[in-house]
Amino acid sequence: MNKKSVIMLLFTCCSLSAAAQFSKAKRDYVEYIITTDHKDRNYNTGEEAIIKIEAYKGGIPVDGVKVYYSTGDEMMPYKKDSATFRNGTATVAMGTRSEPGFRSCNLNFTVYGKTIKDLVKVAYSPQDIKSLTPMPEDFDKFWQNTMRKAGKTKLRPEITPLPQYSTDKVEVSLVKLTVGPNGRNMYGYLTKPKGNGTYPVLFCPPGAGSKKISPTTYYSELGFIYLNINIHNGCNPELDDEEYKKAEEIAKDYNRNGIGSKETFYYRDVYAGCSRCIDFLCSLPEWDGVNAGVTGGSQGGALSIVTAALNRKVTFCSPFYPALCDVLGFKYDRAGGWPKYFRNTTEPAGAEETLAYYDVANFARRVKCPVFYSFGYNDETCSPTSTFAAYNEITTEKVLRVTPTSGHWRFPETNDESVEWMKSKIKK
Repeated sequence: MNKKSVIMLLFTCCSLSAAAQFSKAKRDYVEYIITTDHKDRNYNTGEEAIIKIEAYKGGIPVDGVKVYYSTGDEMMPYKKDSATFRNGTATVAMGTRSEPGFRSCNLNFTVYGKTIKDLVKVAYSPQDIKSLTPMPEDFDKFWQNTMRKAGKTKLRPEITPLPQYSTDKVEVSLVKLTVGPNGRNMYGYLTKPKGNGTYPVLFCPPGAGSKKISPTTYYSELGFIYLNINIHNGCNPELDDEEYKKAEEIAKDYNRNGIGSKETFYYRDVYAGCSRCIDFLCSLPEWDGVNAGVTGGSQGGALSIVTAALNRKVTFCSPFYPALCDVLGFKYDRAGGWPKYFRNTTEPAGAEETLAYYDVANFARRVKCPVFYSFGYNDETCSPTSTFAAYNEITTEKVLRVTPTSGHWRFPETNDESVEWMKSKIKK
């Protein structure tokens, strides 16, 4: 073996040795788990809640490290304090509530230069949380008139095939619908299973904001005709980025646009337009004539409930962490729903009266179809106090799936459960 070969062999051996010495860790050096003394994180009013934090560094219990925390009623001023790990465990007293609702604990601790931050929320008699938003006497009349007015406008659907998004199993198209007076429109992506059969329809309104939506073939691969939309007039997702940026200017501050009157509030056309989307889906020749569902998260969860309440064609509804629930909560010193009206803000004159006509809790009372309802306790966008307030108003068949550790997002497993539930509601 020549000198060059020997050097290369030594270099290779050293490299392998170094790789073995400094290989990537297969688990975190600092590991922790948080539990409460009630496994489901539910308590009765008057009961004290205790958090237990267990932490390990390289498998050895953490000792002598401080946990800094703040506790208080959800989204209200918090009291700061600290606790100390002893043999891997630290405990935090969460306190209690005399009325139904939630308390929160923000905590952090540092081990080996790494700071761990987490949030824990616990519920007190959550089944008894009631919405603080009154039901207007003319609520039904107002929305009947609104829907009658919207129904006078022909949908005039413009459907443009998009082969670049289609697959061998699913056909994808861009849809433009005229959903209200003066050309008020909504754009969306329509996906349909390829074939000669008839199918249930599924409508998916969007979360908050005005960003471009994207097509998905997921639900049509499962056998649904599926429509996901943008709620803002003129926001065609197929525009180039520069043109789209101009189009979405219409959505600036939309969730407070016209809030001084129930007649002018931005969401009036949105709520009515979503119902009209169901009318469109149920006009398609491929619809099976029976099954129509709606699903979405956050603002999309709110619009799912609203659509189910306004349109009796809807036969099942699956909202996740719905926004716009119990929207007067902060006005009465309790955590309200997104977009957090009256939280450190002064809303325009008339806003309180207007919001009563748009609070999802009031629409929840009007839902007649089965509902699969899911959210997490650690949600800081749509407070679980507000989402429970709306859930408790539903009187029809309903399923609740709470994942206490999730925030403003869902686990894939929960989404899968929702899909299976929706499929189980399809009538042949």
